[in-house]
Amino acid sequence: MSALTWAVAAVVTDDTGRVLLCRQGRGERRYALPGGRLRPAESPVRAALRDIRAETGWNIDLVDLIGVYHLTGPPGEATAGRVGPLPDVLVHVFRARAAGVRPAADPPPGCRLSWHYPDALPEAVTPLTRAAVTDARAGRSGVLHDVACVPDTVDAPPPSATLPGHRGQPAADQGGRSGTGQPPEQRGEAADDPLPRTRRSRGPLA
Repeated sequence: MSALTWAVAAVVTDDTGRVLLCRQGRGERRYALPGGRLRPAESPVRAALRDIRAETGWNIDLVDLIGVYHLTGPPGEATAGRVGPLPDVLVHVFRARAAGVRPAADPPPGCRLSWHYPDALPEAVTPLTRAAVTDARAGRSGVLHDVACVPDTVDAPPPSATLPGHRGQPAADQGGRSGTGQPPEQRGEAADDPLPRTRRSRGPLA
């Protein structure tokens, strides 16, 4: 049985209904929801407020819990070196609204922030992001989902109507600004190298 990691994320929307996404790390990694890992003895609500402020600079108002998502890597797959199998991750994903019209603080570098209409997401999104945004659009709450994360792949977007003029492009971009970032395994991607890394508890999941 692989290790279990507890994490949080949020589908954060603005007044126009756009969703805040973060593209983490170097190269062409996928877009993901902002979030991060829980600290010891920390509640998911407190972790979501702290992690998303630290990563994006935005204060948010939590609305409700969309669901709990169980992220798993491919069965039996292990990376080279000493890391071993990807950990299983349980993610509490909240529905949230941005508080105000601009970030409350300048976040540290780490990811590129952008706003997207939920029916026009980029192709390169994590499985968790696509599943949670789909559930949020449907008005679901309290769902329980298993989400398989296949490293280094890009999801094909499901067929849906797209708002004219958007076609999956970011509605707004805050390039080069955001937080410390989720570990790649939490986002369903391969790590940059096989050696284990330490990280602080703040940072996006999914």
